[in-house]
This record gives sequence, structure tokens and C-alpha cells, in this order.
Amino acid sequence: MRSKRIALIFAATITAACGKAAPDSIEATGTLEVVEVQVSATVPGRVARVLVIEGQSVRAGDTLAVLTQPSLPAEQQQRSARVRAAGAALDELEHGARAEELRRAEAELAAAEADVGRTARDADRFKALADRQTVSAQQYDASRTLAASTAARRDAARASLALLREGARAERVAAARAESDLATAAAEGTRATAADLVLRAPVDGVISSRNVEPGEVVSAGRAVVTVANVKHQTVRVFVSQAQLSRVQPGRQVQAVLDAYPDREFQGRVATIATKAEFTPRVALTEKERNDLLFAVKIAFADTTGLLKAGLPITVHLETPAGATKTP
Repeated sequence: MRSKRIALIFAATITAACGKAAPDSIEATGTLEVVEVQVSATVPGRVARVLVIEGQSVRAGDTLAVLTQPSLPAEQQQRSARVRAAGAALDELEHGARAEELRRAEAELAAAEADVGRTARDADRFKALADRQTVSAQQYDASRTLAASTAARRDAARASLALLREGARAERVAAARAESDLATAAAEGTRATAADLVLRAPVDGVISSRNVEPGEVVSAGRAVVTVANVKHQTVRVFVSQAQLSRVQPGRQVQAVLDAYPDREFQGRVATIATKAEFTPRVALTEKERNDLLFAVKIAFADTTGLLKAGLPITVHLETPAGATKTP
């Protein structure tokens, strides 16, 4: 069963140099592949528009699809308002009170001091009357209470004015600055979310699949569109252990498509596998050693659009003059 599998691989992927191939070349066949990029949603949302169809050419940066989050506009407004409020509070603490605030505080202190003088005189008068028993003790106590409260109000007004004149303490400024930074970061987060709702092509290419339709709800990580980078094609072929020494990375190769037999395409050897693809359990005989296959990746950079994924292609790997041929 294993020998049959190896024989099939040889028949499908490699033909020893013969016929049209030059004596110093290796002829092999494979299937063209292109790099496909999945354009996925990075945030959840509802699909509002899909602006491309399968087979459409796109350039890097083109808009492919647009998602929506119904609550996002209101959230953006709230966070913008929070940024403005936090910025205003920080500005006031950093630059001190405005002139009108100082004048208001000074007026409040002057009024409080006037009340203190008046209530203190009233308390003295009520004390004299109470000594002569002209007024009751309760009236005298009330006058003393009023005098004490006005004195307390005056002290508070004096402290407020002193704070305005001296400015805010460093701790309050630092706390306000942190609140402003937090509000700004939150607003930037909503702006980033809004930007992530617009999906753009990461590379030039062709739309190979359109995976969603308008109205669908997608989660973060869901592939919305697939872009095939058709300017960079590859094919993987196999060479035998006997031919391995005649293949070198970077060497130019010629390739022919069945669809365009009279047209030649240029490529290069990109990589050579470091491990055999199929290995018998014990490779001791010459035949078994020749059964070892190594994958060779050929890269093309064709811009004609003729090299399409899935097409069979035949490549000729020209070997350098004097290269050692393993018997």
C-alpha cells in the first residue's frame, strides 16, 4: 500500500528529464497556489454594507465592508462630554480661580464679618437685658447661638478665599489630571472602535470569497471577506533524492501552463524542504533511497493575471553546468 502511494505521488508530481526537457533540467508538475488573506472583524457588529463581490480586483486600503454598533454614537457623545468636563476642571485647578470668583468670595467674607459684628453686639445687649431680667434666658441663649453660627460662617468664607488665592493642592491637580487622562483614553477607545467597524483591504488582490451579507451579526474574529494576493503565486513540486543536489534556492525556473502552451513564465526556487516527504521504514537499497521525495517551493511574481490558483503548471528547473548527478 505504501509503495503504491509513493508511485502515485511520483506519477502526479514529477517526471524525470526527458522528451522536450533539456538533459540538464528537471521537469516537474504541480498546482498553482496564491496567498489568501482573511479580512476579519476585530469588533462585533451588524453588517451594514458589503462593497465588493467575488472576482473583483481591489487595492490595499479599499473599503470592503462596513459594520455598525447602534449604541456607539451615543457612547461617543457621552465620552466626548466627559473629556470636556474633565479638561475644564483640570484647567481651573491648574490656572487658579478667575477674578470674578475671587470677588465673589471676598464679598461673601465681608458679609459674613458684618453679620458677626451685628450678632455679637446683639448677644452683648441680650446679656445685659438678661442680667436685669428684662428678657428671658432662652432669648439670651438664642442670641448667643446666632452669634456663634455667623462666626462659623465667617471662618468658612475666610478659608474658601484663602484656598482660591493660594490655588489647589498638588494632590487635587494630580487627581484631576488622571481623571482627564482617563476620559481621553475612553474617548480614543470609542474612536478606535468606530475605525475598526470599517474593514479595508490589507493588500492588492482579488476577492476570492464574500462570507457575509448585510444584516448579519458578526463576532470578533469572523472572516468577512477573503482577498487573494494574485501578484504572488507559488507551486509546490517534488524532486527525488537523486535530483536534490541539482536544485538550489534562488535559481530561476521556466514554467508552462496547459492553457497557454506557447507562453513561458519565469519563477525562482524559493525553498527546499529539509526533510523527506515520504520515507520508507528502512531505506537501504538504491531503489528505496531514490524513493525519497523532497518538496520544492517555486515562487512567481506574475502580474498578467494568467497564473490563477488551481491551474496545473509544469516547471523546468535548469541545473547548473557541472552539477553533480547522483546515480
